[in-house]
Amino acid sequence: MRTKIDIDKLKRLPTVEDMFKEEYGAKGTFQREEFDAKSRAWYYAEVLKNARKSAGITQRQLAEKIGKKREYVAMLEKGETDMQLSTFIMISEAVGLKLVLTYTQPCIYEKTKERI
Repeated sequence: MRTKIDIDKLKRLPTVEDMFKEEYGAKGTFQREEFDAKSRAWYYAEVLKNARKSAGITQRQLAEKIGKKREYVAMLEKGETDMQLSTFIMISEAVGLKLVLTYTQPCIYEKTKERI
């Protein structure tokens, strides 16, 4: 037998955005921007850490390849420090990742539409 879903109860549940606002502030606030930056740092650190492990190299070996200290690599992998793009590229190459950057300009129509 299927359980009946209470639609009214579902409508009263907070959205993910509501929960983020409460915990990290509304979009555009300093608090939220800081959270978003830390989230991105953590995400990219996880990508690099997983690639390092897949390549079968230790933090120390990676540090030697890129000319940094093992402690720095550990901090990056924990998302405790931000890295420069040049460091990200060096680490990517050292662990066998191919990094592709894409640059796009906003559509002229979009810029015009904002002024209308």
